[in-house]
Amino acid sequence: MTEVCRVMTVCWGNICRSPMAEFMVRAAVDSQGLGDVVEVSSCGVSAEEVGNGMDRRAVAALRRHGVADSGFAGHRARQFEVGWFGEVDLLLPADYRHERMLRSLAGGDGDAEGKIRMIREFDPAAVASGDVGMADPWYGGDEDFDVTFAQISGALPGIVGFVRDWVESR
Repeated sequence: MTEVCRVMTVCWGNICRSPMAEFMVRAAVDSQGLGDVVEVSSCGVSAEEVGNGMDRRAVAALRRHGVADSGFAGHRARQFEVGWFGEVDLLLPADYRHERMLRSLAGGDGDAEGKIRMIREFDPAAVASGDVGMADPWYGGDEDFDVTFAQISGALPGIVGFVRDWVESR
């Protein structure tokens, strides 16, 4: 039996960037026939939005760009729990602050820290630019959510390749 690769996207409140990335990564792995061996979820590092749905502008951006609605309305924000380090294989923070917070929560555990990779580390153009962070679109308008969509899109081929290699190596 093939092991399932568990991917979790992470942002501040789990209402904008990380759920957008969750639905986009899920659609990308599904389109490559990996949906049965890759589970994608999301969370935030903060508790301030726990229980809230996805920001309407994030949903609108996903729809505008043709991402299949695999449960937008059912999304509820949740906060990262330290025990999840043992349950996920790849943690994808959206920005540097989220990465630092996850590394701090890992408490020096090398296995846990090894699972943390910034979303845009998988985008060669972002890596070449020297900035793999992703600004929070919550403070802006529709165009900011379109930028977030484009930034996540640039990382999708690399993320899909990573999880494909992970699954094939098991």
